[in-house]
Amino acid sequence: MASAFTTIGLIGKYNSPEVGDTLELVGRHLLGLGLEVVVDAGSSQHLPAGVFTVADRDTLGERCDLAIVVGGDGTLLAAARSLTDYRVPLLGINLGRLGFLVDVSPDEMLERLGPILAGDYLTEERLLLHACITREGELIGESNAFNDVVVHKTDVARMIEFDTYVNGQFLYPLRSDGLIVSTPSGSTAYALSGGGPIMHPKLNALVLVPICPHTLSNRPTVISGDDHVEIVVRDNDALVTCDGQIKIALLPDDRVSIRRREHPVQLIHPSDYRYFEILREKFHWHNRF
Repeated sequence: MASAFTTIGLIGKYNSPEVGDTLELVGRHLLGLGLEVVVDAGSSQHLPAGVFTVADRDTLGERCDLAIVVGGDGTLLAAARSLTDYRVPLLGINLGRLGFLVDVSPDEMLERLGPILAGDYLTEERLLLHACITREGELIGESNAFNDVVVHKTDVARMIEFDTYVNGQFLYPLRSDGLIVSTPSGSTAYALSGGGPIMHPKLNALVLVPICPHTLSNRPTVISGDDHVEIVVRDNDALVTCDGQIKIALLPDDRVSIRRREHPVQLIHPSDYRYFEILREKFHWHNRF
């Protein structure tokens, strides 16, 4: 059977020994099919030495035409941020809990891999953000974000103040615990907990979700995915966080500039994947009262 992919990257949950068995099982299965397998260096410590080719994340991105991510949504978020410029599609095997992005069960992964490798799969493009942080005109940090960029307080139990602009136009001053700028993918994550809407992943849109705003009329606001959002911090004790994983401390007058990336994240799903079915399962909407 000819494969739609020739070189497969394997990425496991960071610093998690329990992914080793699943990674090895998938890797040996792929080798048995005559495919080249490249294991992310951060995951190789959980695998037997000498069986698989090991490479850093950039080399994996350059060499592979598919990356299989074993873990939870957080593992896939990190993989997406690092591989987007290489245009490597991602397939997620869910060893986590909720799993909106990693949708293949370990119990059926080898069965699912057969049709996918033969070309029977669905592809989906997801919007990716890029955040740049400047201080007195100088870039001090930047990161991609698949789910969200969040400006929020540190561990001090008080609100912070900042101004928000969209395409250079002043939107509002905000006094709150923070502000979430979420993609449609992130709308079922932190933004949902903050009262934001669930957005279909095909939408070219962003949602701004204030976190516990002092003024109750500051409600979640949906804007175009092509809009440029800028947040100017007016207070101390603030952080910007990308996907809950990348953190940069902020000072008064620091600017957080958020735009969509040119290249979207490419996800691969089994051919019977249905987004609304995932929602029903994860939110238990199938229960009748």
